[in-house]
Amino acid sequence: MTHTTTGTLYIVATPIGNSSDITLRALETLKRVDFICAEDTRVISKLLSIHGIEGKKLISLNEFANVAKVDSVVADLQEGKDVAFVSDAGTPGISDPAGLLVSRTREMGVDISIVPIPGASAITTLMSVSGLRETPFLFYGFLPHKKGRQKILDELMASPYTIVLYESPHRYIKLLEELKAREHESCTISLVVGRELTKMYEDIRTGTPSDILEYATAHLDTVRGEFVLIIQKLRI
Repeated sequence: MTHTTTGTLYIVATPIGNSSDITLRALETLKRVDFICAEDTRVISKLLSIHGIEGKKLISLNEFANVAKVDSVVADLQEGKDVAFVSDAGTPGISDPAGLLVSRTREMGVDISIVPIPGASAITTLMSVSGLRETPFLFYGFLPHKKGRQKILDELMASPYTIVLYESPHRYIKLLEELKAREHESCTISLVVGRELTKMYEDIRTGTPSDILEYATAHLDTVRGEFVLIIQKLRI
């Protein structure tokens, strides 16, 4: 491609499940860039293959990448190469390593353009079918596994806002139990839970923590994939 003095870093959203949910602009960008940084090169390889993009140079850049590897990408940008970053799914920069690459690019290359290529996001996907209207919400991401988990959950539950969380299948039932334990006479909880969003076995459920916990424990085969939870607190 034709380069200016420095390259451009494109932060490209990819589908959260259904491979057709990628924008034309994202495909165009992935075709044009000199190389693609990805959380998992195997995931992006499959997506590129589905859309007929072959022979693209891929670099693994996950949460374990050291600063030297990130700085090597920034050096390529400074030399005029155009680079795309993609997460495993959805919009990068939300609970993934894109933040480190973007911050180092800003620190080391003031002339490098950073361009978002918007698209799918698990948060907005579930919010769009939640039925909540004009409701401010607080997105936290993944709760800590152990240290500080209960304190943070207490703080979130004390806030006046609807809460949006991500959770893994390993701690999903634990989270439902934690939410159930936080219900009391003056506060009930209403949940919207999305699993495998946009995929073949997409499952969206609504109810109290007790309702959804009862279903999950009776259908353990559904406790797989990543979960998005919208937590609405109904104070009496």
